[in-house]
Amino acid sequence: MVPSGASTGEKEAVELRDGDQGRYGGKGVKKAVHYVNYVIATSLIENHIDPSRQQDLDSFLIDLDGTENKSRYGANAILAVSLAIAKAVAKAKGMPFYQYISSMMGNAYPAKFILPLPMVNVINGGAHADNTIDFQEFMFMPVGAASMHEAVRISAECFHTLQKLLKKRGLNTNKGEEGGFAANLNSVEEVLDVMVQAIEEAGYRAGLINGHVGIGLDVAASELYDEDIKRYKFRKLIKVHPELEETYIKSTAQMIDYYEELIEKYPIVSIEDPLDENDWDGFITMNERLGKKVQIVGDDLFCTNPKITQEGVDRKVANAVLVKMNQIGTVSETLKTIQIAKNAGWACILSHRSGETEDTSIADIAVGTSAGQIKTGSTSRSERIAKYNRLLEIEIELTTTNSIFYGLNSLFSLDFTQVELFKSRSIDAVEVTEDQPLSAAEQDYPVVDEFKASDVGFEEEVEQRVREQIQEGTYSENELGKEGIPEVSDEQTEESEAVSEEQQSQEESGEKSEGSGE
Repeated sequence: MVPSGASTGEKEAVELRDGDQGRYGGKGVKKAVHYVNYVIATSLIENHIDPSRQQDLDSFLIDLDGTENKSRYGANAILAVSLAIAKAVAKAKGMPFYQYISSMMGNAYPAKFILPLPMVNVINGGAHADNTIDFQEFMFMPVGAASMHEAVRISAECFHTLQKLLKKRGLNTNKGEEGGFAANLNSVEEVLDVMVQAIEEAGYRAGLINGHVGIGLDVAASELYDEDIKRYKFRKLIKVHPELEETYIKSTAQMIDYYEELIEKYPIVSIEDPLDENDWDGFITMNERLGKKVQIVGDDLFCTNPKITQEGVDRKVANAVLVKMNQIGTVSETLKTIQIAKNAGWACILSHRSGETEDTSIADIAVGTSAGQIKTGSTSRSERIAKYNRLLEIEIELTTTNSIFYGLNSLFSLDFTQVELFKSRSIDAVEVTEDQPLSAAEQDYPVVDEFKASDVGFEEEVEQRVREQIQEGTYSENELGKEGIPEVSDEQTEESEAVSEEQQSQEESGEKSEGSGE
């Protein structure tokens, strides 16, 4: 299933819709489905395209469409075929999809698969919510977690604590398109203040080094940019505070100054699309000035396009790329974009869209490419939760023997050994008290010994334990069932129930006696 975006970049591949206003308001996809069934599928069969050669398959699809932006058949139709065939081949090979993706990246059997740090959307604004906030997304990043299970738990606890705080303030807790709260807050700073408060009241430390939870922003600045005045305009806040209009209209230089102020005051570690997608000179300036202190992520800037991403690497406009498959339209081009970014030492973030489906492919791709980070909404809404559940499932499947969770160090483009760069957003070790540490990771993540990975090994262990109990006299041979588990006869069950009833009667009568004594 292919998702759809509400906030889209100019350079994205075209999503084909029917345009029939009498059906789904023009958003139907019967044309795209027709092309899949009667043009693309037929062409693949007639030309004997080998489904196991993904790059050749995708090249054929691109040539078949014949346009630069896949506007003939639609990126939604082409990606649906590309992704479905990749998943079918993985299944035919008996491989988990993440492993098949890893094989396409050149290594089907890495020493350890890297589980991604989640960027959890908790407050929505911009094009994703009808409220007073101009920035599009505010995210919790559980940088201090020791496992994926722990990361999800920390995020969920902070998310629900945030909900309680918003309610206390009398604010609505309705949710935006990606599951974050769409409350009417009066400024970016007020949003960040309440997020930090939620982290602390949930029992965690807001901070990067020695902290538990950092903060990520998606500004979606192209939505703020006013072509007429060549400035960034905070339209929502200006509507609420017209007297502050001058403050909320900023030049590129003023936007960069503003971001620097924010990252000095709050534990912000990632800023996505901080400037307009065509403001490349501004991005270069921001990357030179802040690129060692914060992750500068290109979304609309690159649109998961390998050519544009390579140009971005060459010109040093950012240090991280957001990856959305439907922005480019094939699996191969998506993987190529990731490879270009990784070769440059950039961070990669697999991302959902505002119009999501229950498909969990991005979770497998994040693991299979060792991207390091994933952005898939809040810990609410089933289409978002599906991705988190898939990541938890993968972590259990791989065990600690075959996987690793890097936490803060998943932000590969930043060097956290340069402590001075992050000092204002970190926790001094001397301030960390014994009553503050995270719970042990194993409380969340069931650590499975390697030999227990198979049912046979587990059964042998159970049998050995029972044999030891026989030798100790706990059970006799004739008390064991077929599976080596002690059996309980009907008589024993009835006797046990009778004893329980007698004990309960005695306890009740004892309670009455104590009550009369008082």
